Order: sequence, then structure tokens, then C-alpha cells
Amino acid sequence: MKTLISIEGRLPRVFGKGRKEIAKAALYFAEKSSSRCSRDFVSVSVVLQNDEASDAAHRAVMNVEGATDVITQPFDPMPGEKDGVYGELYVNCDRALRAAPKRAGWSPLKELLLYVAHGMDHLSGADDHAPRERASMRRRELSWIKDYERTMP
Repeated sequence: MKTLISIEGRLPRVFGKGRKEIAKAALYFAEKSSSRCSRDFVSVSVVLQNDEASDAAHRAVMNVEGATDVITQPFDPMPGEKDGVYGELYVNCDRALRAAPKRAGWSPLKELLLYVAHGMDHLSGADDHAPRERASMRRRELSWIKDYERTMP
């Protein structure tokens, strides 16, 4: 089954790619996440945000104050819809731009892709509350990004 990925919001030019590239990466990470949880990813919206919008989404979705890197909002299928994974990822472009220079050899685009991969990992049921789980998620997500980069022209 083909996963529907939609990209909303503004992607600053400094990322060097367009929304189409973010959608392609999101689809790749959704497929990896689907394999991990053995559930089809049906529909995921990726909402690109700045710090102000991230703060508002963080408050609305999780009742937590302050901007963050990515907020994952899963949804149950509506009656009559196909069973599977539905959700929204609220991805903070401002945070990616600030965080990328702190990592050697890391671009803002790669940081943004990490946030998308992390959100997809959460949609598959992965949890990062404990250090061991967080480390496992990070290894998996970095592996996905590395594999994805091999597919890029």
C-alpha cells in the first residue's frame, strides 16, 4: 500500500531542498517504520514550523510549554478507514538551523531529516523515555538517514 505523505508549512531556502525532497524522505522513513512495527503507514502530514508555531503545537498537543524539535501526533483511523498508522509530525525548522552547526559534518537538512525520522519512529510505537530506548531509536534513525542518503542523487 502506498503511504500518503503531505508537507505543509514553509521550508526556508537555507535547507537547500524543497518540500518534495522532504516528502520523499518522509515516505522512506515511513516505510522503514512500517517494517519495524508491521503496520501500514496510511497517511502522515509533516508540518514545517518555526519556534513560535512549535511552541503553540507543543502546548496544544502535549500541554508542554516551549518549542521543541518534533512533535508526533498519532491518530486512530476514522470508522470505515483502513487500519494502519495515521498521524502528524510538527517539525521545527528553526531548531534544525540552530542545532546543525553543533554537529561536525552535519547540515541543517540532515538535522531536519533526523526530526522527520524521529517522528516516524515514534509513530511506529518507539519510545524514548529511558536512555536505552532513546539510544536504540537514535541508532535506528541515523541508520535510516544514512541509507536514505545513498538513494539521493
